[in-house]
Amino acid sequence: MPVTGAKPTDSDNPRHIAIIMDGNGRWAQKRFMPRAFGHQAGVRTVRKIVEYCATQKIEVLTLFAFSSENWRRPEEEVSLLMSLFMATLQRQINKLDQNNIRLRFIGDRSAFSEKLKAKMTEGELQTQANDALTLVIAANYGGHWDICQAVQRIIEKTVAGELKNQPINEQLINEYLSTADLPEPDLFIRTGGEQRVSNFMLWQLAYTEMYFTPTLWPDFDQNSLEEAINSFKSRQRRFGHTGEQVLGKSVNLQQ
Repeated sequence: MPVTGAKPTDSDNPRHIAIIMDGNGRWAQKRFMPRAFGHQAGVRTVRKIVEYCATQKIEVLTLFAFSSENWRRPEEEVSLLMSLFMATLQRQINKLDQNNIRLRFIGDRSAFSEKLKAKMTEGELQTQANDALTLVIAANYGGHWDICQAVQRIIEKTVAGELKNQPINEQLINEYLSTADLPEPDLFIRTGGEQRVSNFMLWQLAYTEMYFTPTLWPDFDQNSLEEAINSFKSRQRRFGHTGEQVLGKSVNLQQ
């Protein structure tokens, strides 16, 4: 929904879209199928959305695949998700590379199997020179974790004498987040009807435009994404300035 009082603008597509892909399990349950059926359908939706973002010149697409809280799910479902994650990587890395798409992962990899960690690294290395789209998969990721690991690394470098007299400020923390080399998200989308960010990119979403839809992830298609992008384009992004300043182009907006 457009922000109240915001005037439509001719802004370009968002550079960075971040999505919480919610609703796979409910989608399957509505069809009297096991949750695994929904997760498999969700993977098909991922392929379609990635392809569409590449054609629309979106620079970065971040997908919340597995949160640090998802380990609390039933052991059988977690095992299934890990197997599906591995199988999808094995099938898709070459296709991403062929389509000039760069693959990145953010999150704590320590809990994953050695085989899965090796496949993740393989995908990153194989596609690192690609520039049509950067696809970021957030796996075992949490916003709290991201901020904590950034602070921990800053402390370690300070103790080692590598950050002498360096003030702890926003810029420094940004440099140590897992997304330090990426633009911050312009548009956040959550499917499935819930209206919360669920510990996803807490630092990075400070000025992101939010879009919530009841559409379950397996049903989220190109038209659904177009609606979200059009909503984004209708909003006036002020970054703390007044609407008059933005319309008068008297300030340089920083994203």
